[in-house]
Order: sequence, then C-alpha cells, then structure tokens
Amino acid sequence: MKAFEKAVLITPPPTGWLKAIRVSLGMSLQQLANKLSITKQSVQDIEKREKEGSITLRTLKDAANALDMKLVYALVPKDGSLDDLINRKAKELAANIVARTSNTMKLEDQENSEKRIIKAIEERTADIKNEMPKTLWD
Repeated sequence: MKAFEKAVLITPPPTGWLKAIRVSLGMSLQQLANKLSITKQSVQDIEKREKEGSITLRTLKDAANALDMKLVYALVPKDGSLDDLINRKAKELAANIVARTSNTMKLEDQENSEKRIIKAIEERTADIKNEMPKTLWD
C-alpha cells in the first residue's frame, strides 16, 4: 500500500482521465470508438461517466486497454497505512469505553485524574488492537 501513498495527492484532470489521455495522445473519438467496437457517441458517454464517477471498472479497464494503458485500482487508507487506521479506530473505541466508565465513576464520586484516564485509553487501545473485535468497525 505504500506504493500508492502519493497517488492520493494526484488530482484527476477536470475532463476525466480517459479524455485527457485520449486528447494527449492525439486520438480522436472515432479512433477510440473503433478500438472499442462502439460508436463515437458511446465513447463520449464513457468519458462523461468516468468524469462523473459513475463508470464501471470493467468499462474503465476496457477503455484503458484500448488506449494501450493498464488500469491501476487501489484503496488507500486516509490515515496513511492500515496500521494507522486500526490504531485510530482502536483509540476512538477505547476513548468511548473509558469515557463511559469514567462518567459512571464520576457519578459515584470516584472520579479519575486526567492522567489516569489517558493511561486507561492507551491500555484499552492496546487491548483492542490485540483483540481486533468486529465492533471496531461499527
């Protein structure tokens, strides 16, 4: 996944990738249509759907092949890595659990210090990461 880290920084062209590449190659709509065995209007529709984000992966792959390109498809964690994503989610869950417990103790006049709460969150985070409960993704 590290290989795709910088890919998230790339802004798609305003016309969409297909049209931008086709135009950069100097390929006409008709030429691409011929390679795909479809009409020129169908190519325009494909370019429009790609730009709008409603194109299927199959169609995008076919168009990439017709352009002598390879479709590269990836899911990249917003946090940078899967470990960072798991850590963030575990910490959020731990903080919620500790907050509920802390509120209960507060009501019973047994409030914990901020330092103890932070330590409890860290310990609970480690436990959650080791257990990887399904509730981590709720």
